[in-house]
Amino acid sequence: MRLAVAALILPSVWPFVGFSECRAAEIPQGTHALLRLVNSVTTRTARAGDYVYLRTAIPIVADGQIVVPAESYVQGVVSHATRSGRVKGRAELGIRIETLTLASGKVVQIAPHLASSDAEGTSQKVNDEHQIQQGSGVAEDAARVATIGGTGAAVGGLADRSWKGAGIGGGAGAAVGLASVLLMRGHEVELRQGSTIDVVFDRPVKVD
Repeated sequence: MRLAVAALILPSVWPFVGFSECRAAEIPQGTHALLRLVNSVTTRTARAGDYVYLRTAIPIVADGQIVVPAESYVQGVVSHATRSGRVKGRAELGIRIETLTLASGKVVQIAPHLASSDAEGTSQKVNDEHQIQQGSGVAEDAARVATIGGTGAAVGGLADRSWKGAGIGGGAGAAVGLASVLLMRGHEVELRQGSTIDVVFDRPVKVD
């Protein structure tokens, strides 16, 4: 009797057991992955088509299981790089993530979008087009003009010993400050070796 019951149960259970054990692991849609730069990238020298090498900074986990271990290799490419302008125009860097190399050696095609990046002590951040853009330098430029203008005023006042001399010196200093601002480029986008970026998967990716 027991053998007959087992014969009836096993056929119905076995397909589910087999499906659970053989189910392909995948990175679900919406998963975040923290990647660490192996090489530095900056808009000062980067060109479209340059390779970007990264590693997973922490494991990628799905359903409580590690599907991609930490230190897995990731490769991307610079999609475009725009230097900061002297008068206007902010630096901008686009990175397209393309492949993930698993521990088995298998290479998987991926295409997550950039969500955030290290600021590197500047105001650079990821914009709505998922590209890294440097922030405005208006406040810094104004401070530079004010500083040089103040120095000019002090020098003019000392030389002429009058408020008139200070006014002339301040005007000349402000002009010099403005000229120096116009001649200098703003900050470039820079991702140093070891800095991190956060990417998000727009669709599920099978990894085995």
